[in-house]
Amino acid sequence: GEGLSKRSGHLSLTGLRDGGVEAMAVASLAVLTGSSEAVRPVPSLDALMLLSDLSRISHNAAKFDEAELQALSARTLHAAEFESVAPRLAALGVTGQSAPAFWSAVRGNLATLADAKAWWAVTQGEIAPVVEDAAFLAQAAGLLPPEPFDATTWGVWTSALKNAAGRKGRELFHPLRLALTGEAQGPELATLLPLIGRPKALARLSGRVS
Repeated sequence: GEGLSKRSGHLSLTGLRDGGVEAMAVASLAVLTGSSEAVRPVPSLDALMLLSDLSRISHNAAKFDEAELQALSARTLHAAEFESVAPRLAALGVTGQSAPAFWSAVRGNLATLADAKAWWAVTQGEIAPVVEDAAFLAQAAGLLPPEPFDATTWGVWTSALKNAAGRKGRELFHPLRLALTGEAQGPELATLLPLIGRPKALARLSGRVS
């Protein structure tokens, strides 16, 4: 509802890029705002071109919303296929055979692509685990299934732990998340655990940096 000032700088293309806003989000918002098309993530300029039609432009004044751009940027990332972001992930150090599975696991929780670097450290590097209940974590370590881990391991493990410890909900899951990731929130642990692996998981459940 206000004029954009060049002096502020934060809405320049350089400022948006430095802030981690996805280029396709900028393009999508610029083309779709004020049209009969819903503002939504569009995967490529070619796809966006097919949505560009002057006959669909509204006669009402269009309004730019910076918060909408930030949300659209995140949604653009969440929908992005690994191949489209692989070179940029490689620049952050996210490489190797586990990179595609890692991207599938974390993309839905990213605000900017740079956020992936911290989750890469969680799965492939070292973190300081947060120990909320040492006795419970020791019990969890004793019930951790053998490798190989897959998408079912988390469910099998936590079901056994639920029966053994008599816990459920936050009381069951929160201490495990803090120990395994060092964070109170994040991607689904069912997808992270196979990437973390058993040795790191056991070390973190014991409170060791790993």
